[in-house]
Amino acid sequence: MTYLDAAATTRVDQRVADIVLHWMTAEFGNAGSRHEYGIRAKRGVERAREYLASTVSAEPDELIFTSGATESNNIALLGLAPYGERTGRRHIITSAIEHKAVLEPLEHLAGRGFEVDFLTPGPSGRISVEGVMERLRPDTLLVSLMHVNNETGVIQPVAELAQQLRATPTYLHVDAAQGYGKVPGDLTTPIDMISISGHKIGAPKGVGALVTRRREEMDDERVPLEPIMFGGGQERKLRPGTLPVPLIMGLAEAAKIFEAEHAQWQVAAQDLRSRLLAGLASTSFQVNGDQDHVVPHILNLSFEDVDAEAFLVTLKDLVAVATGSACTSASFTPSHVLRAMGLPEEAASKSLRFSWTPGQATDLDVEELARGVAKLKPSY
Repeated sequence: MTYLDAAATTRVDQRVADIVLHWMTAEFGNAGSRHEYGIRAKRGVERAREYLASTVSAEPDELIFTSGATESNNIALLGLAPYGERTGRRHIITSAIEHKAVLEPLEHLAGRGFEVDFLTPGPSGRISVEGVMERLRPDTLLVSLMHVNNETGVIQPVAELAQQLRATPTYLHVDAAQGYGKVPGDLTTPIDMISISGHKIGAPKGVGALVTRRREEMDDERVPLEPIMFGGGQERKLRPGTLPVPLIMGLAEAAKIFEAEHAQWQVAAQDLRSRLLAGLASTSFQVNGDQDHVVPHILNLSFEDVDAEAFLVTLKDLVAVATGSACTSASFTPSHVLRAMGLPEEAASKSLRFSWTPGQATDLDVEELARGVAKLKPSY
């Protein structure tokens, strides 16, 4: 079976696993301890922090470690809410195609009296900068827009949006779980808050980061976040708890590998995409999302007359794919992302997401996959 669900999670790179194991067994100190074991752990964490911050052109003290993008999103969204309540800025702009890790915290804020504006992208799956700026108001506290859509792979214009919002008091939060490492240049722009997840780039599950940039235009003030958890004061009191040193070192190692091998990754990912589309040309399908603005390793298809659930069950020994986001696919409901893009319910319910780590999907038999799809089509 070929694994084609890398947008849900990637396999930990063996080089990363070796680093994690080293920091679990040889260098196992608590970074908060003051003896030599703790000092070495703290130094390792600070090296990792410095490197990871540099990948998005941030300062080391602008990055805190979290358990992943979901926690980072919650700290960014819920942690900014008290400032919005104090200042009377209760308007938030987001999109209808965000991950549940953004939609659900915003739903919570709506229950607290915030007004949340949901932009829809249309068939392209891409939110326009103009659409965001047209909704901006004096009381707009925040815009939250994902970097790369986790179901379609469509890249959102976060870099351009960051430049536009810099002249306003409105903060920009970007959920970069799918884009970090894959579209690196976008995240070096002046985005106020960036959520990062490790397990999308070959790091272990359970580690990520939140970048919170200062603004020169606001006298270098930090984003006015308040903690949503308490106890210990670690990570500038925004994310208390013992630092998971092995996972942090694994995240840094994975990011280094991804940066060093990005050019080869890009070519190999695009080659597999081309091979997959060519091999499936004998079947009838629709590609969902703007293919001029898309990452090379995510492909969302709606097959004509092929039930997505039947595909998963019948071809489970051939490929591992998804019907949508891993957080919602268990519900067997049509994708909220595709529905927001205007796809009819039937087409949305027939969609499948193929996503891959190039070096781990070389054994894919595209011809056999096409034959399997053909067998699923009903005969009339």
